[in-house]
Amino acid sequence: MRRAAPLVLAAALLAAAWARDAADLWIARTDLPALTIETGTEVVARDGTLLRAFTVADGRWRLDPGPVDPLFLDMLIAYEDRRFRDHSGVDPIALLRAGVQAVTQGRFVSGGSTLTMQVARLLEESGTGRLGGKLRQMRVALALERRLTKAEILGLYLRLAPYGGNLEGIRAASLAWLGKEPRRLTPAEAALLVALPQSPETRRPDRFGAAAAEARARVLVRMTGAGILTADRAAAALTEPVPAMRKPFPALSPHLAERLRREDPLARRITTTIEAGLQARLEALAARAGGGAASRNSLAILVADHRTGEILASVGSPDWTDDRRAGFVDMTRAIRSPGSTLKPFVYALAFDEGLAHPETLIEDRPTAFGSYAPQNFDRGFRGTIPVREALHLSLNIPVVSLTEALGPARLIATLRRAGVDPVLPGGQPGLAVALGGVGVTLEDLVQGYAALARLGAPIRLSARAGAAAPLDQRLFGREAAWLTADILAGLPPPPNAPANRLAYKTGTSYGHRDAWAIGFDGRHVAGVWMGRADGASVPGAFGGDLAAPILFETFARTKPALDPLPPPPPATLILPNARLPQPLQRFRPRGAAFATASDGPEIAFPPDGAKVETPDRLALKVRGGTPPFTWLANGAPLILAARARETCLPAPGEGYLTLSVIDAKGRSATSTVTLRP
Repeated sequence: MRRAAPLVLAAALLAAAWARDAADLWIARTDLPALTIETGTEVVARDGTLLRAFTVADGRWRLDPGPVDPLFLDMLIAYEDRRFRDHSGVDPIALLRAGVQAVTQGRFVSGGSTLTMQVARLLEESGTGRLGGKLRQMRVALALERRLTKAEILGLYLRLAPYGGNLEGIRAASLAWLGKEPRRLTPAEAALLVALPQSPETRRPDRFGAAAAEARARVLVRMTGAGILTADRAAAALTEPVPAMRKPFPALSPHLAERLRREDPLARRITTTIEAGLQARLEALAARAGGGAASRNSLAILVADHRTGEILASVGSPDWTDDRRAGFVDMTRAIRSPGSTLKPFVYALAFDEGLAHPETLIEDRPTAFGSYAPQNFDRGFRGTIPVREALHLSLNIPVVSLTEALGPARLIATLRRAGVDPVLPGGQPGLAVALGGVGVTLEDLVQGYAALARLGAPIRLSARAGAAAPLDQRLFGREAAWLTADILAGLPPPPNAPANRLAYKTGTSYGHRDAWAIGFDGRHVAGVWMGRADGASVPGAFGGDLAAPILFETFARTKPALDPLPPPPPATLILPNARLPQPLQRFRPRGAAFATASDGPEIAFPPDGAKVETPDRLALKVRGGTPPFTWLANGAPLILAARARETCLPAPGEGYLTLSVIDAKGRSATSTVTLRP
């Protein structure tokens, strides 16, 4: 017998070794589920604040956990698996306890599942009630413990644990039920989030508040016994109300977030340059200024730091969920007519070319540029005025005169160098581009004005972290840019707005479809657009009346005080008109030496070369000149000392007719027309 004992012991050891090796092989051959868990894309502000999150493909809210309050982790492990740090995936003591309780009490009091086993179940989305399922969970749990660290296993639980409805993971649950990130939780909040995954549907706080409160209380009692909470803290936690409804997920800058996700669909986390606090303040401003729920008007605001090119706030509409006003359309990117907001670029180019100076005198009189005869917005004319005043008053005739001298293609090329993408309706630029006859976006205009603010050095604006960068080609000289900014800074502020040195320009597009205000100081550039997303007219909408006050309030919500504009560059010519070089004292269009006086009379109707059906009376119209006027037909005077610019004469019959008009200063104009039956 004694001789056989060593053989029995050896056999037992061999059997144990064989069983261990077989178990190791069984665990090693476990076919594990995918361990890469899809989480929704997150778009975050510059400080990491969540701007907007997106669901995963099947519509579930599942986010990367991020930082989690250590109190929650301590409570979770103490409640669900207090030997989590020590076991290898399966806790024999917990299983034995669960079995004894089931035998002695006739029902399962606890399931004996470890956190690792729960992760196995969540990974495979398997049930818990059948023996086969439980054995499978144990096998996967043992394999997971060999493949992953404890921290990685806990991370899977924090991503996958169910919290009711389409909520998965601690972060989605904390945002939805508590309206906050899980990095800082009260004992009551942590206890609720520990309790919910055990029965996520029957303890949903929005449907079964009493059950949720009862489950939370059990967790708090257990935490007191485990020494994690004092009795006083647990008692105080019991008095906190359970959330009665789900809270909406953050949706700051929703249009921008959607666009960035669309541009990079594989990114799980997109960091922007948006300042979350400023974004929230400007969204509140847009909601207030947008006209309320009954309004069909929209509004957009964009703010950037022109020193770095970083976009700090982007508001695409007053309410992105409001279908009535097409709030889903991002109006910072919509192509619209810019009205008068491009005029500063024409003046800056003219200053740079030596065509004009802020104190140069320029004509604001009825003028035809070929077949194009622009009018001022108020249909009045100021005569001879300084260029500074022409830009202050946003007059059309002077800026078109400068555009003709520069060439409209020069303006378009300058805008493109600034990073603007103008859309030309007819393909080729005409003189009307200076008055808004081109399509641009709010982002385009803010981009262009950033170059003005930077004294002619353009920069690519971007809301994506690290994407902003200076552009290569300067638009115009520093001196020309400073002179233009100095004029814009002299514009009076809107009523009730603080008087300060904000350089800004307003604009109103044809038909009152778009109201604009774009401005900058020494650090920030901002733009406001107001109108309707469908392009319909908004009667009475003027950039100066509607958009400018919002622009000034935008700057007030951006910072307490404006940053000063830069001083003039050393070579800047700051002189009154009388001391300017002779060519700069009065603007003369190219070819002016061979042209008639700019303020002389011109026959507006019938124009030279026209063919006119013989009427009973022939209408005559004169543009420019000084009344009274004398009209001649084929050299014979017909109307003498007419002070009106429009008159009629009896039809002289068919054939050629040479009309002449002479003004009070003896200046004349001639038009030859054909009268036909």
